[in-house]
Amino acid sequence: MNGMKLKYWLIVFLLLPTVANAQRTRMKKKDSNAKGTVFAYWGYNRSAYTKSDIRFVGPNYDFTLAEAIAKDRAEPFSTSAYFNFQNLTVPQFNARIGYYFKEHWALSVGYDHLKYIYDDNNSVYLSGYIGSGVDEVTSWEGTYSGEPVTTQNDYFHYENSDGLNYLRLELTRTDNFIQPGGKDQFVLSSNLGLSAGPILSFNDFKFAGDHDRRTISLSGYGFSANAGLRFEFFRHVFLQTNMAVGFHHQLRVRTRPNDSSSFARHSYGFAEADVALGFLFYIKSKNGCDSCPTW
Repeated sequence: MNGMKLKYWLIVFLLLPTVANAQRTRMKKKDSNAKGTVFAYWGYNRSAYTKSDIRFVGPNYDFTLAEAIAKDRAEPFSTSAYFNFQNLTVPQFNARIGYYFKEHWALSVGYDHLKYIYDDNNSVYLSGYIGSGVDEVTSWEGTYSGEPVTTQNDYFHYENSDGLNYLRLELTRTDNFIQPGGKDQFVLSSNLGLSAGPILSFNDFKFAGDHDRRTISLSGYGFSANAGLRFEFFRHVFLQTNMAVGFHHQLRVRTRPNDSSSFARHSYGFAEADVALGFLFYIKSKNGCDSCPTW
């Protein structure tokens, strides 16, 4: 009997290191860019646009304003604008949720709430046709061929302030390259991405004595490339900065809510910078560990 007990304890003693090592392997923690990781973020942006030639079509007019300048409209900083839940969607913001479908590679969906504001005192070149009696405010009438004009906000304005919503699908490559304090504390990662998707416009248009607001249309499409840095805290929270450049082609921006034949059309390049706060979730285990990661 004593011999059997001795054999039993010898077997247990020999197997203990193997079991402990297997447990450590099963409990191996996941990297934040590992397959099965979900992330979501919310942030705010600034944007800039190239000049564009905007074509306006409507009842008895079809004209183009060439080399038009537009800007974004950043909400002045205040706790009410940026930290009041009821006003979160008033500033220019970014929202996104994504999933790492394989190591380092993620797909995400979301949108950038941009604002495109046609400049006041805009020096442009007028071409096209405006019928008699269409616009009695500016006295634009007849056929034009590149004539210089300066528009005033009092009688002419065009904007997507509510906004220029870029609904994009993004493919992202993430790499961890700095880990101060160890992988469980802080990680600095790089993000490189390509995006494409439709544009949902909320348009304001003032012309010919009429001012219509929030005319909604799925107006075109865009594509862009972006690069940024992600600073992770304890694998669950991150701050992210991002820079993007791209192109928008707005094929048909509805300008009048009750007239589908009235629209604007133009294309332009854009640049965007944003800062976001996000969270990481680990929904798929690694090495059979159902509770990974364990902190």
